[in-house]
Amino acid sequence: MGSRNRRITSGTREWADHNVNCLRGCYNNCRYCYAKMMAERFGRSTDKTWAHMAIRHDAVKKNYRKLSGRVMFPSSHDIFDFPHIKDACFAVLSKLLVAGNDLLVTTKPRFSVVREIDCLFSDYKKRLQFRFTITSNDDRLLSFWEPNAPGFSERMKSLKYAFSNGYKTSVSVEPFLDYDPESLVRTVEPYCTESLWIGKMNYIPRNKVTRNDSSFYDAIRNNYESNHLKELYDGLKRFPKIRFKDSIRIKLGLEDSGILQRDR
Repeated sequence: MGSRNRRITSGTREWADHNVNCLRGCYNNCRYCYAKMMAERFGRSTDKTWAHMAIRHDAVKKNYRKLSGRVMFPSSHDIFDFPHIKDACFAVLSKLLVAGNDLLVTTKPRFSVVREIDCLFSDYKKRLQFRFTITSNDDRLLSFWEPNAPGFSERMKSLKYAFSNGYKTSVSVEPFLDYDPESLVRTVEPYCTESLWIGKMNYIPRNKVTRNDSSFYDAIRNNYESNHLKELYDGLKRFPKIRFKDSIRIKLGLEDSGILQRDR
C-alpha cells in the first residue's frame, strides 16, 4: 500500500477509494457520529436505537471482488467483540482480503478484536493497514463523547500491539477533543508507521443539550475557533506524519491552495 498524492476530496475519499460496511447502527454511540445523525434524520434510527446493531446480511453474504484502489472497512460502524457481530465483520474482512484488496481497517480499537485479527489474518499484513481512532488521552472526554468506546489505555495497547507485530499503523485524531492535541500526537506518533490525521468535529449537536452537558459542547466549539485552529496547524505541521483533514483545511481557507494531501 504505497504512498499516493491526492487533491483534497471530502468524506471517506480522503482515506480510501471504496468503503464497505456490514452493520446498521454502532454500539459506540458517539455523540458526534455523522452516520447516526443521517440515520435519525431519515427515520432509520433514533438516539435510543442506534446502539442496538443489526447485521446487514446482504453485505455479509456478498462475494467481493478485487477493487481498484484502497478499501476502507468499516466506515459507519466499528468492529466489536460481541460474537455474532464479530463473526459478521470478520466474514466480510476475510472476503475482502482473499479477493486481493488493499484494506484500511478503521476502528476505535478493542484489544481482543485487534489481537484476533492478527491471529486470523496475519498472512495478509502487507495489504492491511490499521487506522486507530484515538481522539484524546483524557478518559473523561472519551467517556462523554464516545460513551461505549474503549478508553485511552486500551486503544494505546492495541496500537502498540499492531505496531510491534509488523502491521502498517496509523492514527486518526478526528475529532480532536483536547484543546491542544500535541501531547496526544507525541504519545501516539512513535507507533505510527504511516500517517497521523487531525480533524475537527463537523457536526456539533445543538438540540437536546442538557445544562449538565453544555460545558462539553461549549469547550468543543472553543477548540475549533479559526484562530486556534491556525495556531494548531502551524504548530503541528512540523510533525512529518501529520495530515490535516479537510474539515480543518477548508475552515482555514486551504482548500484552493493546490497543496496535495498525501495519505498512506
